Amino acid sequence: MGYNTLPYLVLFLPLSLIIYQVSGRNNRKYVLLIFSWIYFFLCSKKLIIYLLLTSAGVWLDGLAMQKSGGRKHLKTALAVLGVGGLFGVLLYLKYTNFFIGIVNTVMAGRGAGAAIPLRHMLVPIGISFYTLEAAGYLLEVYWGRQEADPDFVRVALFLGFFPQTMEGPIARYQDTAHQLTGGKPVTEQQLFDGVTRILWGMFKKIVIADRLSLIVTELYRNYAAYNGIMIPAAAVTYTMQLYMEFSGVMDIVIGSAGIFGIALPENFRQPFFSQSASEFWRRWHISLGVWLKTYLFYPVTTSGMTKKWNRFAGKKFGKYITKIGTSFLALTPVWLFNGLWHGASWHYIFYGVYYLVLLMIEVILEPAKKSFYKKTGFKKNGRFWTVFRILRTWLIIFTGELFFRAESLRAGIAMFRSGFHHIGIQRLWDGTLLKMGLDQADWLVILAGIAVVFAADLLKEKNFDIKASLAKKSLPVRWAAFYGLIFAVLIFGAYGPGYQPVDLIYAGF
Repeated sequence: MGYNTLPYLVLFLPLSLIIYQVSGRNNRKYVLLIFSWIYFFLCSKKLIIYLLLTSAGVWLDGLAMQKSGGRKHLKTALAVLGVGGLFGVLLYLKYTNFFIGIVNTVMAGRGAGAAIPLRHMLVPIGISFYTLEAAGYLLEVYWGRQEADPDFVRVALFLGFFPQTMEGPIARYQDTAHQLTGGKPVTEQQLFDGVTRILWGMFKKIVIADRLSLIVTELYRNYAAYNGIMIPAAAVTYTMQLYMEFSGVMDIVIGSAGIFGIALPENFRQPFFSQSASEFWRRWHISLGVWLKTYLFYPVTTSGMTKKWNRFAGKKFGKYITKIGTSFLALTPVWLFNGLWHGASWHYIFYGVYYLVLLMIEVILEPAKKSFYKKTGFKKNGRFWTVFRILRTWLIIFTGELFFRAESLRAGIAMFRSGFHHIGIQRLWDGTLLKMGLDQADWLVILAGIAVVFAADLLKEKNFDIKASLAKKSLPVRWAAFYGLIFAVLIFGAYGPGYQPVDLIYAGF
């Protein structure tokens, strides 16, 4: 029951909203928790046991750390047990077969006849997301930045709140937990704003992303049949599909939570206006980036190992080399984790290493960039130079997403190489693209939809508050915009007879 489906939008969300609203303020947190567990059960059936055990274990472990007093060793042991247990379960469920495959490859290379059989693993939805939230909460308690919460319902809701179940965003406990149990009544404005944002997300998802899915599937599934310009086309269309879907689903998620008066963290901030790889990751999947920065990057930069390196390198090599070494020590675990978090496959690991290399190049070239601007007189924020850096970042993004979507690392390398053979740019307009499940009307809808989303992002980038501006308009104008979204989704959405629903991409990570 994806967030873009009729059962969720027409039945589950309205029913939960009605029961929540008619319940007393003190009972509303129980309503949200019950509906959250029902949602999880409907999606994962008996695998809800993982969420229930995780919620209970995290709640008890947090309280135990709180009560450990000044016994540092006991508190550390409890933290290691809690966080280690969370990631141990995640590793077992999602990565066992990956490691078995590596062992089998090594054994085969040494002539071993027998191979370890792969295991059939049942993985509950959202485990990668709620594991990070749970680990973050325990680390906050361990570091003393967050009091252990005695309210089990609040802890359980934080980990299992149904709009966040499948794709996040990954929230920090102190940012959302108390909102979840506040029991605020639903207001007319919250309902209007929430439904409007849900419709905006549906526009991105079923009008644009689901149409693009047809050509993306064809190009990546039968990649050996394509070369030249069709490879960049595969990278660009997949990147657009991923952005429209993931940001669209986040709109549905944040809109759903907003109806209940709960403000979830934003996950995107006009990423295609980024001027570097590092800036892109400050704007794309923001909640994951914040988690990695808070719980991996900063701890490594302040660790004893990094401090020893700083002292040693500062005396031997100077500030420049010291900074490069420190950056490498801190960024390496972040990007290896980022790659593996997305999935147990070498092409995801490559994706993480790809951005690690790019960010290290940024660090290495920083003095040269400063010297370049000083000597040439180029204005860093000048229009021409800004456009150039944005286009350069697009090239970085599209290349990365080519490998990210590829069926395997070998397939990604093969696609990348074939992109330089028989370019054939005319295939973009000679009818080749019309043989992949999309007709001219589909392409017109896609391009018009992308233009609308780009225009909205451009206004946001220029600090124009669309929501506030619309709120100042007369009632007929506001309702015209509202119904415009409804009819755009109903008329141009990819659904109906012959339509194959497209699964949520990030629900698989």
